[in-house]
Amino acid sequence: MRRSVLVLACAAVVLLGVAFPGAAQDDASTFHVMGRVEQLVYGGVRTGGLIDRLNSVERDMFGRELPGSIAERQTALLNFIEKGTEYQPSLLFKLGVAEWAVERRVDSLSPVVRRVESLEIQLEGAPQVERPVTMRLERVLGLLLSEPVATLEVEIPAATVLRSSLAHSLSPRTAKKGDVVDMVLDSDLVIGVNLVAPRGSRVTAVVTDVTKPRSFGRPAEVKVGVESLFSLGSQIIPLTFGEESKQAVEAESAQLAAAGTSVVGALLLGPVGLVGGFLIRGDLKELPAGSVVFSQTAAAVKIAAYPVPAGLQGLLKKTDSTATTEKRTTGSDGNETNP
Repeated sequence: MRRSVLVLACAAVVLLGVAFPGAAQDDASTFHVMGRVEQLVYGGVRTGGLIDRLNSVERDMFGRELPGSIAERQTALLNFIEKGTEYQPSLLFKLGVAEWAVERRVDSLSPVVRRVESLEIQLEGAPQVERPVTMRLERVLGLLLSEPVATLEVEIPAATVLRSSLAHSLSPRTAKKGDVVDMVLDSDLVIGVNLVAPRGSRVTAVVTDVTKPRSFGRPAEVKVGVESLFSLGSQIIPLTFGEESKQAVEAESAQLAAAGTSVVGALLLGPVGLVGGFLIRGDLKELPAGSVVFSQTAAAVKIAAYPVPAGLQGLLKKTDSTATTEKRTTGSDGNETNP
């Protein structure tokens, strides 16, 4: 197992050669990258000196501190976690595959350490906290898969419809321009038998405008623009709202409303004047977590996917109970389907 740690540490060192352009980063950029790494690994930015923070996260991840300048080491860490290399998928990609194989979804809004710990508890009953995170993840993958995790580039067609749910409630009273709105994907996005984004993958929107209550009793309004889906490897897939997603709203809103589920699409004033998003009127107290949001890919995009082995392809079936009623929404083969 010590050899595994060494291999993983060496992989991170190799990533020093794929640093961000302009290795001479200023202090603000250096602290920003460190914060980004800590957010991904721990779920929050830590305090203390930069070098101590960097040493700590390297020891937690690899069991040792890596060579190089501060900027090189930070960039290597971030690339190892988010990007990977041509021959080695990123840590987030591998972690997503492991979660999907166990739970048929990913916990995309939680930090790496919590996600790895949860997998260990489910598989072995207790977390292996004394070991480096990378070793622990490789151990989990070895228990689940007979072959190393691989990637394959696929193309997602333009106007592929996605069904997501709000991760947290959204209130017109507290929303502010620039706020990020987190959502999670409701079913796997698959091209053929290649997994692009599992159920639970992060989908983001942003509050683009907030209008305070106006005269003549006109309520406040909050405009929210759908922005991105994050794939298995945290690649960004641009999203919008268009005719295809509007049709999906119309097909499903009545049934979901009858079941007590809010449908954000029912509040749409687009696409005229509000392409790519939705509007919430101030007389609505809040949209609860779980409210359904439809969107679609803004253009065809090529993305790294997981070619699912034959033994796991049965997991690609939809798990959402409303899947059979969707109209022109993403099917298990990644194509639009009609009821």
